[in-house]
Formats: sequence, structure tokens, C-alpha cells
Amino acid sequence: MKKNLALITIIVPLLFLFSCKKEKKENPTTASVSIDSLLTLRYQQLLSYQVDSMSFPRSYNKNKSETFKVLSKDWTSGFFPGNLWQLYKLTGNEAYKTQAEAWTVHMEKEKLNGGTHDMGFKIYCSFGEGYEITNNEHYKEVMIESANTLITRFNKNVGSLRSWDFNKDIWEFPVIIDNMMNLELLFEATKMTGDSTYHNIAVTHANTTLKNHFRQNNSSYHVVVYDTITGDAKDKVTHQGINDDSSWARGQGWGIYGYTMSYRYTKDPAYLKQAEASAEFYLNHEKLPEDGIPFWDFDDPATDKPRDVSAATVIASALLELATYSSNSEKYIAYADKVIGTLKSEEYLVDPSINAPFILDHSTGNWPKKDEMDEPIVYGDYYFLEALLRKSNQ
Repeated sequence: MKKNLALITIIVPLLFLFSCKKEKKENPTTASVSIDSLLTLRYQQLLSYQVDSMSFPRSYNKNKSETFKVLSKDWTSGFFPGNLWQLYKLTGNEAYKTQAEAWTVHMEKEKLNGGTHDMGFKIYCSFGEGYEITNNEHYKEVMIESANTLITRFNKNVGSLRSWDFNKDIWEFPVIIDNMMNLELLFEATKMTGDSTYHNIAVTHANTTLKNHFRQNNSSYHVVVYDTITGDAKDKVTHQGINDDSSWARGQGWGIYGYTMSYRYTKDPAYLKQAEASAEFYLNHEKLPEDGIPFWDFDDPATDKPRDVSAATVIASALLELATYSSNSEKYIAYADKVIGTLKSEEYLVDPSINAPFILDHSTGNWPKKDEMDEPIVYGDYYFLEALLRKSNQ
């Protein structure tokens, strides 16, 4: 029986692809239907991925034809349950909800993992998505306990949550622009409990990042290293960009998204101003490709540099929310629409013959380490689905 199922998962997508291509050749007007069908097929691949607490899908290596799987402690682990929750919201199909619940259970132990700043990515993207749908009180309790764990990384002298624990001999207290994304869990914890501690720490972190992470042109540094005694920023470097002064595309996305989200909770005009300024830097950049999908780093001089779909989806989702607060709404919506349209194409959808739980191809994970280069990556899918949901709610 298992062998038959395995054959079906391989043969059906191949037959489906053949029929779609044949259909488009005979009648070009049906191309949009075929693309929608291909997208649905990719959704179903997520549903068919077997629940395994030791194998959260992170990316797909096309050269090896295998899914890269991680434990729940990995920073990306919460995205796959989140993708299933969002697919339930998009489709109303109870099967996605059932699978989301099954995967989310295996994230719970991370609520006590104080060795990471990525609590928001892991817990808010899984339990947070689930709580929004189910109002499950246990999910709420997990989120609050996770917030309590996260704030143990706050340093009052610096005014920030510590990002990484590695490289301690080089980085005294590193804070990365990505860390703005984890503040949502803290803001929500205050809403849930009435305790302003979480909110105040989130605001302090956002203010410190606002002061030190942005250049005059409103691009963002990746890493700012602080002195824990004086609280001063002592170094501004990169870990994933091409050099310390470059504009790593996904990092720009974390900044735009992070300050848009922070404005939602605080209505601080300084946050809105920064989100708009960073969006302008990105949207007006001379090296942003016409189709809206950026190269992994704006300052990479190579002619064959890879794109980063994940950066595009983060920014498209962020701009759809920013459009609800800003007078620049038409420009932001136009970019998001362009990205969504680009990604709903055979060029960017994962090949239907690939039996793997991913939707979009051509994300770049960590170029300096040549890791997850031009591959399907789970968080690219997460923010794509979020953008689709935000678009549907406009």
C-alpha cells in the first residue's frame, strides 16, 4: 500500500503538469486556470507531508532532490505549522487545520528555550496563528510562557533583546534587524495578560534599533554590536549580506515589516515614518528588478547573482499592511500585486513533479555560507500566504 501511495505522489503531479502544458498549448486563455491548479497542487503537497516531530521541513535541495528537515529548535520550525494554519484560512479545508494542530503540538517545548531570540518566529507563527483561529486557551498559555522566556534576553543597559549567543569572543551583544520580527509575540502577550512589561520591552528594543540600525539612505545594517556596560553601539557589521555596508534584501524586509507591525501596536509616528522611509529606499532602488523579486543583496556586483523570493514575500506582506496606515497606499499595493502576480507563475512555483512541502522556488537563505541557494524555503511560503490573506481582506 505504501509503495502504491509513493508511486501516486510521483506519477500524479507528472500527469498533472503534462495536462496543464497541453491545455495551455491548445487554448492560451486557460493559462490562468492552469496556474491556479498548479498552486492548488503545491498546497496539497504541504497537506500530504507526514507529521514528524523530528523533521520540520525547512528547504528543498534541488541538486540532491531532498527536503532539508530540522528539529523544533531551529529558527524556521514554526513556519510550516503556520503555513498549514494559513492554508486553512485561505481554503476553509478542515484537513489543513487538522494537520496544523498536529504539527503545532510538537512546537510547544520551545516555549522554554531561552537560548534563542527567535521565539516569535517559532511560537507566534505556529501557536499565534492557531490561537487566532481556535481561541484555544492552551495556545494562549504557551504564547505567554514563551514571551516570559524571550524577555530573559533583554539587557537594560543596551535597551535590546540579545539576538545570537554564538561568536561571543567577537560580538559582545549582537542585535540583528531580524529581531524586530519577534516583538509581535511580546506585544500580543501584553494584550493577553494586561501586563505592560512585554510591551515596554518591545518598545525599548524598537527604539534602540531605530536609533542605531538605519543608514542615512534608510537602508539597514544587519548586525549592530553593543557594549553591555555603556549601552553604546560599538560595531555595525553583516552576517548574511555581501559586506558590512551592503543592503541585504531580506534584512530590508525585516525592517519594513518590523516597524509596520510595531506601529500597529503603538501608533508611534516614528515607527510609521521609518517603515515608509525604508519602503521608499527599497521600492526606488535602481537595482530592483522589474518583476519585483530582488536579488539577494542589492550590492552584489555579480552578473549571475540569485534572487530572493523570501525577501519579496516579506516586503509584499508588510506593504499590504503599511498601505492601511500610509498615504502611499497605492504604491505599496501596486508592488504587492506585482509580486503576487510574478510568483503565481510556472517560473516561481515549485515544479509540480517535485514531491516536497513547498510552494515557491528561488529563495536565497545564506549566500555567504552558500547555504540554501536558489531553493524553495519555508518562510518564503509563509509570507506569501500571509500576503494572499491580507490581499483577500483588503
